[in-house]
Amino acid sequence: MTEAGRTLLPWAHHSGAYALPTSILVRLKLGETPASIPAGLDVLRGKTAPASTTGHHVLDRVVRTFGGGIQVSRLHAAAASLRNVGQRNRGYSDDEELAGISRVLRFDVEPGTHIGSLAISLRQLDIVESAIPNYLCTVGLDGPPAPESRQPDPDGWAPRDMIGARQAMAHEPGDRAVIVGIVDSGLKSDHQEFNASALRHGYDTVQLGKGELAGGIELLGDNSGPDTNPTDNYVGHGTGCAGIIGATGLAMPAGLAGACSLLPIRSLGAARFPGRKTATGVGSIGDLDIGTVMAVQLGAKVINMSFGTDDEALEPNATKPHAEAVAFATQRGVTLVAASGNSGDERVYWPAAFPEVIAVGSVALDGSVSEFTTSGGHVALCAPGERIRTAGLEGYQNATGTSFAAPFTAATAALLISRAQRRSASLDPATIKQLLTASATPHRGDIKTGHGTGVLNAARALALLDQALDEDVSTEIEGVDDG
Repeated sequence: MTEAGRTLLPWAHHSGAYALPTSILVRLKLGETPASIPAGLDVLRGKTAPASTTGHHVLDRVVRTFGGGIQVSRLHAAAASLRNVGQRNRGYSDDEELAGISRVLRFDVEPGTHIGSLAISLRQLDIVESAIPNYLCTVGLDGPPAPESRQPDPDGWAPRDMIGARQAMAHEPGDRAVIVGIVDSGLKSDHQEFNASALRHGYDTVQLGKGELAGGIELLGDNSGPDTNPTDNYVGHGTGCAGIIGATGLAMPAGLAGACSLLPIRSLGAARFPGRKTATGVGSIGDLDIGTVMAVQLGAKVINMSFGTDDEALEPNATKPHAEAVAFATQRGVTLVAASGNSGDERVYWPAAFPEVIAVGSVALDGSVSEFTTSGGHVALCAPGERIRTAGLEGYQNATGTSFAAPFTAATAALLISRAQRRSASLDPATIKQLLTASATPHRGDIKTGHGTGVLNAARALALLDQALDEDVSTEIEGVDDG
């Protein structure tokens, strides 16, 4: 059955949002997580068994009231123990504890459990900071049609020239040590546009199971658990984003991040929805969070997050998705860039709406705001997002959506970091966001508010950074002279 065209699932509480039917994510307060609860990566690899109790009688009692037995594991492994198979629940750092990633537990409950009501009941307990269903996020399900190009673009350079890409790459070629994480549907790693030497070993965090997910949603390919193969064979969404950031430029414009490295993280599986022929990227909140945290733990300095969950689809008063992952990445100095959404109106998607994240909308080649782009006060700026020539599963594609505007901004952030390091300086995420918004080309006068400060200008962002660094050096020299 449907409501306003949206499939309702029996385990959803009110909203009708897709969620895994037997999974819930619970964050306990500091000091309340028993050390013995294993990391989910070890459980899924068969190296240890999940816990059958939370270690808290009141928690276990609430779960039993709703559905019987429980299997408990930690959603995230400790960075210090990623190589310690079977013991990845040991050695969490202070920032992992404070951000909350060490305290997020995945409860796998009995089929038929009303997880929406269970989450609400768990949130009433003093030791629980948050409890949410393991919602499913999709990309492409409600994506925009690909409009006809309003201006000719035979070689794919027009949107890049709009943001000063050639000048930016000539000014700063990028640094191989700067890693851009792409948490998405994976990567077609054997595509001719990707140089193996620029690709880091990635990870696959998808654990959606096999067969039919729900309501006729058919799962495709590998969705069975974490491994080190982030290959995308069905969706092409992550491959398109990666091409904008790091393509070599054989039959399309070179990636804007230049020599920077790519870290593909496959956190969106593949599914075919009823009535649709093409595959859609679909991933649980938990899988996306694992992917984001692992990208940080594996050295990413910038993470592109071209996915999102509509706030209106969530349970009222619940913690917003990805809160712990965003907090952890920010504490580690990682710049997060997210697509604003493709709803065509003013609304909130997560993670784009977190203030620490750079939310990116879409514009056409003539500078007009794309009809599909999501607006709001949280949107930082826009970038080209219509018919962007980039890599695809079968050669190349002309990709449309804010999903493909965000990578231009992520790539520019990587160039800024590369430039700062070349000049023996460092940049924090807040400063990068400030540079990008301050250097953006102002919107046309007929464009309403809610689309950020303007259109990304990569060349001007680098020039503004150089100006700031020159002023800092001048100040330091004056200080020495005064002494």
